[in-house]
Amino acid sequence: MTPPSGDRLLAILAALANPHRLRVLASLHDRGRIWVSQLARELGISRPLLHLHLRKLEDAGLVVSKLELSEDGKALNFFEIADFALMLSPKTIAEAAPTLPAEPNKSE
Repeated sequence: MTPPSGDRLLAILAALANPHRLRVLASLHDRGRIWVSQLARELGISRPLLHLHLRKLEDAGLVVSKLELSEDGKALNFFEIADFALMLSPKTIAEAAPTLPAEPNKSE
């Protein structure tokens, strides 16, 4: 397993640092592939809020989406967990640290 770059490691950790996103991953793990509206109902959160969380998870490479048309012509955005594994250790962090930008992002 190739260690992630510093930016990728930060994106993954930031994506995982939210209880809603952890619940999204748990639900996708349990259910497999599911469309946004159904996932929002199951989690009890609005679709716009769910989209924000899914975008963060997708940007980090933790979920993937696929837009499909139903038989009646409706667009359904399906999500599923991406194939990922993260080994977090002092060694992983040490390998990622040299790839970080010299100046941290002030908004983080």
